[in-house]
Amino acid sequence: MAFKLKTSKRASEIFDQIERSENLPCYTLVKIAMALSMRSKEPLKETDFHTNTLGRELNRQTITGDADALYKCLMELYSGKHLTDEEFFPGYVKAHIDRGSKMLEQEQKYSSDFLMHLIELDQSL
Repeated sequence: MAFKLKTSKRASEIFDQIERSENLPCYTLVKIAMALSMRSKEPLKETDFHTNTLGRELNRQTITGDADALYKCLMELYSGKHLTDEEFFPGYVKAHIDRGSKMLEQEQKYSSDFLMHLIELDQSL
C-alpha cells in the first residue's frame, strides 16, 4: 500500500503560484483540484495517468485524512468501476490532482475573487 505520491511538475508550479497569491495552503488546493477534476464529469484519459513525478511529494493522510474511504467511493462512482487500493492511491488520486490543478489555474485566472468564485461555481450552472 502506497502512502505518498509526487505530483507533476506543472501541478506543483500551479499550487505554488496559487498558494502565494491566494494565501491558501497546498493541501486545501489539492482537495479542490480533485473536486474540480471529478466535477468535470469527463473521464480521465490514459495520458492523465502518465504525468511526470517531478513535483511535490504529498502524504496520503494529509490528502484524504479521515475521509479516505469517502474519496475512494467518489472515485469509484466517477470511474464506474471498483478500484483496488493500488489503483486508487496513487493512480486515480494523482491523475485527478494533476488534471484538477490545471482546472484550478483556469478558475483562478478568470475570477476577480477566487474564493467567492469557487463557492459560487455550482450556483452559476
